[in-house]
Amino acid sequence: MDILEKLNPQQREAVTTPPGPTLVLAGPGSGKTRVLTHRIAYLVGHLGVAPRSILAVTFTNRAAREMKSRVDALLDGGLRGLTIGTFHSICARLLRREAHAASGSLPVTPEFVIFDDSDQQALVKQVLKELNLNDKQYTPGKLLNKISAAKNELIDPDAYAAATYLDEIVKRVYTRYQQLLAVNNAYDFDDLLGEVVRLFDRRPETLAKYQRLYEHLLVDEFQDTNTVQYTMLRQLAASHRNLYCVGDPDQSVYRWRGADYRNVRKFEQDYPDATVLLLEENYRSTQIILDAAMAVIDRHPGRTRKQLFTERQGGAQLHAQEAYNEQEEAQFVVDTIRELQKKRLYRPGDCAVMYRTNAQSRVVEEQFVRAGLPYRLVGAQRFYGRKEIKDLLAYLRLVHNPADSVSFMRIINTPPRGIGTKTLEQIVAAAERAGVSAAAMLRDLGLNGPQSAFAEQFTGKTGLALMTLGQRLAEWHDLKGEVSVVALLDLILNGVNYAEFVNDGSEEGEDRWANVLELRNVAAATPEAGLTEFLEQVALVADQDTLGEEGEAATLLTLHAAKGLEFPVVFMIGLDEGVLPHQRSFNDPESMHEERRLMYVGMTRAKDRLYLVRAFRRSQYGDSGVADASRFLQDIPAKLMVGNLERQQSRAEGYFKKATSWETDRNASHPNAPTTQFRSGQRVRHAQFGDGIVIASKFVSGEEEVDVAFEAMGLKRLVASLANLQLLKG
Repeated sequence: MDILEKLNPQQREAVTTPPGPTLVLAGPGSGKTRVLTHRIAYLVGHLGVAPRSILAVTFTNRAAREMKSRVDALLDGGLRGLTIGTFHSICARLLRREAHAASGSLPVTPEFVIFDDSDQQALVKQVLKELNLNDKQYTPGKLLNKISAAKNELIDPDAYAAATYLDEIVKRVYTRYQQLLAVNNAYDFDDLLGEVVRLFDRRPETLAKYQRLYEHLLVDEFQDTNTVQYTMLRQLAASHRNLYCVGDPDQSVYRWRGADYRNVRKFEQDYPDATVLLLEENYRSTQIILDAAMAVIDRHPGRTRKQLFTERQGGAQLHAQEAYNEQEEAQFVVDTIRELQKKRLYRPGDCAVMYRTNAQSRVVEEQFVRAGLPYRLVGAQRFYGRKEIKDLLAYLRLVHNPADSVSFMRIINTPPRGIGTKTLEQIVAAAERAGVSAAAMLRDLGLNGPQSAFAEQFTGKTGLALMTLGQRLAEWHDLKGEVSVVALLDLILNGVNYAEFVNDGSEEGEDRWANVLELRNVAAATPEAGLTEFLEQVALVADQDTLGEEGEAATLLTLHAAKGLEFPVVFMIGLDEGVLPHQRSFNDPESMHEERRLMYVGMTRAKDRLYLVRAFRRSQYGDSGVADASRFLQDIPAKLMVGNLERQQSRAEGYFKKATSWETDRNASHPNAPTTQFRSGQRVRHAQFGDGIVIASKFVSGEEEVDVAFEAMGLKRLVASLANLQLLKG
């Protein structure tokens, strides 16, 4: 079998290039895995390289298995001795093999264990306790993020710079954390990489052994390597220089994990004689989709440009849709999928809905459930199944129904209050003896303190924690009929310091907090609903969480999870400033560049049709307001798009129609909602801004807020009691 027969000219050149430093910049859908696997087969079958002399590294076990399978097929099973695996798995095997030599910062035996996230958290908590530091002020998650960042830059505890008091705390925790890892005969994931680099530095003879063993190094997803990984690759390739890297810096979206796309530039600097090749023929998308994606990524500074092309010339124009709010945004997605299905153009399983943050899935999931349209969620739990959401709903349910023992068991030590299994058994037993629920016992402790009949059974820190929680539960229970659900939720969040507990400063922590704020949005959307109605509404959605797990279903996933996937039809929602690009990127140019790359990744997942959807009004971060269109939409030439976003002649009139339609539905659903002074469609005059049209009006914290599209000044949000708006006739 001729392994070169089915390769295009660029792929063939990449596969057959002579040994030596090689960088293959592979555009999306250009056959990156094909080139890597054929390169391995070419080395073995055409250049006579022994399989045991080849080391191929990638980032996921799935990718490693796929590479092995493909090479095995190309070589008819001639793979004996070939090493293919993830960076971490290869390093773990090497460290076990060389444990006698790896007596660096972590002296371990070959039987070392690998600590996962929960193990690391527990170890840092132990350190904080030893150092007499408050784990609420210095949360384990935040400390581990800083320690991980240091390890990814090969900075050990002694070299950690302590420019601030927080840095000094990190340095102390880092030092003791490493000591305890050694005591436990353990590595964490970062150590698996860093200790190999240190081993090679300390033991030149060990490095030389592996340089002789692995004469050819191949790297998948090179743009996602960090400093440690790149350093290790350079060490191994120092003698033979046969380093073959395949990747695409335009698709580097894991900076928050330590990935550094600038390693591509470092490679070119470190190997000025390297062969640099481009893979530009795309086998996935239509040319129109590629042209639009290139228009976005071409605004990225300092990159090697790729001119993507495909035999699939033309194609459907991108559909750019502006909805009134996120509910209408989700409704557009559901209606469009139904229409495509009705016309027998595509099945729901051909469609994917992509978004920047997990919290955005909530509204989309609810619309799918209401429509009876099956879906599956990739890379995350369903919104109402996420831990932080279940935690807060448990608090609300317990406030609503103190006899709810399931909710009680969930919240009693969440956030942690030092209540272990033994104490919990004592609480349940004491309540059973008294013939009351555990929550009722807590309420009695909270209301009566030391005079409670249960006080003698719970003393010290545990007793104080139980009394404090009981007092708060009693207060919340007494207020549940007097305050709105969102106000009650705020009291709970503040009362238990849930923000500090759930948001450790990492990207995952910020996503968890965004989910909490999205639950707050749900509560704020129906201020007239009581706690009973709210919990019932949530339960009806949550009860159908298993819908569409099997069979023909649309896929819902984040843009990060979409990398490496493809779908005939893609909906990218939330294309607003502050969402994509995310607001935390506004003051950081590198983060903004990554947001642009994320947009590019999402667009290039689409094979046939791409829908770009945004909302005029969006509720996010606990507030609702007028949203600006994503700056990335402005980079796409108008000729490549259709839809109301480009076609709308009068934005103010269009917003008026949307607002009128939406508020008519809302008023019909909520007849007892407060009456506003201004209504959508009314013409008004402002002393400073001139004439305009009211887009929407609502009550926020007791004040009427009015959104007005002014003819000369654009969109403004005003407080009605202060704006002195004059109502015009006609």
